[in-house]
Amino acid sequence: MNTDELEWALMKAERRVLEIRTKLHRWAADDSHRRFDDLFNLVADPAFLLVAWDRVRGNKGARTAGVDGKTARSIEAGQGVEVFLGRLRTQMRDRSFQPVPVRERMIPKANGKLRRLGIPTVADRVVQASLKLVLEPVFEADFLPYSYGFRPNRRAHDAIAETRYLASHGYEWVVEGDITACFDEISHPALMGRVRNRIGDKRVLSLVKAFLKSGIMSRDGAFTDTRTGTPQGGILSPLLASIALSVLDEHIAQAPGRPDSTSEDRRRRRRRGLPNYRRVRYADDFLVLVFGRRDHAEEFTRRGRRGVEANGPSPVGGEDKDHTH
Repeated sequence: MNTDELEWALMKAERRVLEIRTKLHRWAADDSHRRFDDLFNLVADPAFLLVAWDRVRGNKGARTAGVDGKTARSIEAGQGVEVFLGRLRTQMRDRSFQPVPVRERMIPKANGKLRRLGIPTVADRVVQASLKLVLEPVFEADFLPYSYGFRPNRRAHDAIAETRYLASHGYEWVVEGDITACFDEISHPALMGRVRNRIGDKRVLSLVKAFLKSGIMSRDGAFTDTRTGTPQGGILSPLLASIALSVLDEHIAQAPGRPDSTSEDRRRRRRRGLPNYRRVRYADDFLVLVFGRRDHAEEFTRRGRRGVEANGPSPVGGEDKDHTH
């Protein structure tokens, strides 16, 4: 397939993928209890794989190889995109596809510590990208509006703007927190439980679990099991982290004075001297803004951990750190 043919095929594939993603989102939004039982054929669909390839190829990490030493460019120059995707689709459909360990890469952080990245192979990235294309519109229907990280068409500036707006409208006290080692500590069983709430296709569930369990290969060739967490660097990891972290958003949504309460409810609570709450989250960093007194914010901090624990197993295994100001 020459360049012009590939571009034409990609244009048609993008149109098909957009149409199907729109339908998936609409179906999920129309029925919050719907479980999707036949999604694997979409993940392995030629159009989805081609769009997934294009996203992997256009990513700034496309030149970085996984443990097999292959890059997107070397695949193009060797077997070619059409052959590569055809073989990948065959492996997925005959169940011979298995993710391989990610290549460990340590990145310096601003505080002097190191952050671990896991670099998947190009083949694994393409399958992850196709999985994300299928799963994202389903779970986007469930995510609450005050979550901004790892989501399409949302960015940190939006979270900052929302915080400033609330602070200028009476929400003067702020509980600030983050989840320690969020990506490293996510519980696989609890996370998969939340995924199963929406996804009934066992082949898709097996793929997601296989990526979680694929392991890490260090620079010296040592293999490490991944019994918890989802390695940063994987295309699917941000979506899985959002699914895990959404349990915290749902806890706030159930509290008295919650964000979706009506204006009259909030006014009634203020007349009785009771607080109202709003939440703004970007990835694993979050703010709870309180319209009330300092002691209301401090009580929320104490009550928050007890409430999340009382709701049952949480996919977020790391300890949350918070303070009031």
